[in-house]
Amino acid sequence: MEELIKYILKFGNLNKHQIDLITSKATELQIKKDEYFVEAGKIFNQVVFILKGILRICYYNNKGEEITKYFIDENHLLSNPLKGEPMTEYIQAVTDCKLIIFFPQDWNELSNTIVGWEIIANKIFQKGLMEKLDRRSSLVAEDATTRYLTFLEKFPTLANRVPLSYIASYLGITQQSLSRIRKNIR
Repeated sequence: MEELIKYILKFGNLNKHQIDLITSKATELQIKKDEYFVEAGKIFNQVVFILKGILRICYYNNKGEEITKYFIDENHLLSNPLKGEPMTEYIQAVTDCKLIIFFPQDWNELSNTIVGWEIIANKIFQKGLMEKLDRRSSLVAEDATTRYLTFLEKFPTLANRVPLSYIASYLGITQQSLSRIRKNIR
């Protein structure tokens, strides 16, 4: 819980009473490696903070191939920007994960009780969006080797924690191509 509070305090000031309220509204959850946290077609309205582990957002294309869209690791918040809409993707644990979850009614209570909470939350989500755009934009027009090197630069802690098949899918290449690239850059 301490990690969450440290993270939030980077975006604004809170007093002890406000911190206690946040802590009281948080629910810890553990999910095992390979379990789905959210499935496509289901409603996902919670706000999630990742204390430990890696989640991936993935979907199946029209050929039935699993495509990794994004990775989210420790000290990041996750929420569905389309509240009330069914998810079109899956959220799966790449590793064992420890999460802090805020259910919609609890998040709303924080918004209605803590002065400036919306400003703090908006700063957090804007930072996350900018990171996401930065991490994805460089992958669009680059060759496979450059995409992998960029992945290593943007996700330095993930390369040894995520299966190669997920990384290859994220980069839009085959696992065999990724193995060749890794061999050639050593």
